[in-house]
Amino acid sequence: MSQQYNDFAKMIDHALLTPNMTSKEIEAGVKMALAYDVASVCIMPFYVPRLAEMLAGSTVKTSTVIGFPHGANTTEVKRAEALKAIADGCEELDMVVNISSVVSGKWDYVRSDIAAVIEVAHEAGQKVKVIFENCYLNDEQKIRLCEICSELNADWVKTSTGFGSSGATHEDLRLMRKHSAEHVQIKAAGGVRDLEGLRAVRELGVTRCGASRTQAILDPLREELGLPAISIATASPADSSY
Repeated sequence: MSQQYNDFAKMIDHALLTPNMTSKEIEAGVKMALAYDVASVCIMPFYVPRLAEMLAGSTVKTSTVIGFPHGANTTEVKRAEALKAIADGCEELDMVVNISSVVSGKWDYVRSDIAAVIEVAHEAGQKVKVIFENCYLNDEQKIRLCEICSELNADWVKTSTGFGSSGATHEDLRLMRKHSAEHVQIKAAGGVRDLEGLRAVRELGVTRCGASRTQAILDPLREELGLPAISIATASPADSSY
């Protein structure tokens, strides 16, 4: 496999989070993600055991969401979600901050909420992406979250759930890269729908991108690199906002 292809494919977390997806659609989406050898498949929590089974032996990681999509669950519930997900085979957890507490300036609560999930994941040798949902925040709040996540050794900070009023913007990605420690990676979610968009966010320092349009992003790259086409009927519903 071309290293250049791998560099871009391994940026993509293929999102299967649309709530009305059927089991047939989910399984087709997983098979497609496997064929394109993306970084991970991010799936609804109840499907994690089956996803881990399907991805076993591959280089595609099992990921799921915690406190999704509003971040309003109590810390105890988020911690329990994380424990359950890891027990089911999850390797990467995408958790939503408590948005209400962020906009209310309750930073001690925000910090302890994030820390609880990071602690569980890191103790198990797994990773956490902390979702800000930037569409609801001002720059000062985004910066403070970057600082907290850096102090807590989050693995990624992430722009959005894909279910808010907007997704990743270049301005937010620049801000997050500037104010996050070097060891914290950046994930864009919402709005990256083609290869040009993926290349643009990569230039801004993004290492992961949540996407439901994986084929539309990677097919042009495969053609550009002279790689064989992948023909898979995913039987997917309408694309989400990712």
